[in-house]
Order: sequence, then C-alpha cells, then structure tokens
Amino acid sequence: MDHVDFVTQQWAKERPDLDVSSMGVIGRVARLYLAYGEGMQKNFACFGLNAAKFDVLATLRRAGAPYRLSPGDLLKATMVTSGTMTNRIARLEADGMVQRFINPDDSRSFLIELTEEGLLLIDRVLEAHVTRQSEMLAGLSQEERAGFEVLLKRALSVVESSG
Repeated sequence: MDHVDFVTQQWAKERPDLDVSSMGVIGRVARLYLAYGEGMQKNFACFGLNAAKFDVLATLRRAGAPYRLSPGDLLKATMVTSGTMTNRIARLEADGMVQRFINPDDSRSFLIELTEEGLLLIDRVLEAHVTRQSEMLAGLSQEERAGFEVLLKRALSVVESSG
C-alpha cells in the first residue's frame, strides 16, 4: 500500500458515494512528477544548472548545428513567457553558455547560440540526464515502459484535446 492508496481508502470510507479511482491515477502521476523532477534536478545541480537552464541549452542543442534560435523559436519550443525566457537567456549569457547576436536576416532581432563551452556542457549533462532517467525507470521492464508510455500518451492527448 502506498500513500495514494491510503488517501483513496480514507475517501472511500468517508465518501462511499464517490468513485475516487481517478484520484489514484492522478495522485500517482503527481507524485511521480515530483519524484522524477527531484531526481533530475539533483543531476542538473551536479553541473551547476537547474531545469530552466537545462531546458534552454537542450533546446538549442537539439535544434542542430549551428545550435542557434531566435528568442521566439525558443519560446515556442519551451512554452514559457517572454519575460521568463529573457531572464533565462541573460543568466546563461552571463555564465558564458550562450551568446546573443544580431540576426543577419533581420537587424531588428537577434539570435541566441550555444557557445563552445555551452555545447560541451550540454553534451555532458545530456549524457548524465539520459542515464539518470533510465535509472529512475530501472524497476520497469522494457515492455512495461513501452506500455506505460502508451498509456501516458493517451491520457495526455485526452486532457490536451479537451481544452
């Protein structure tokens, strides 16, 4: 019995008229989110990063060479507000991980690009990140992981399409 079972059993006793089975699913997803986030944050901290900085560096890295995007493209890829993105870019620029320069195609805008140091760092962090994520799922077989992913994808699709 886990904590979510404990809570749902209490509700079943106190409110037997309610079907609280959905609470079990959502409660476990929420607890997984927190546990996974904590595990990944510890990993990022080993490299002097947090999830926000990792997100920007990883977005630039997966964009492919020359690892450069406009702030608008970074916003679309990360789904944060423009003010939040501006702060993230400024911090990473101060750390020497990214550089900002005028867009050669539009002098009214600028582009954000990984520096050599930023590229080396994100490649190291990414390897550790993937390893850490695999460790967090080590208790599940490949078949269970695949089934879990299918179910999560379907649940996410339902929630996102219902608006």
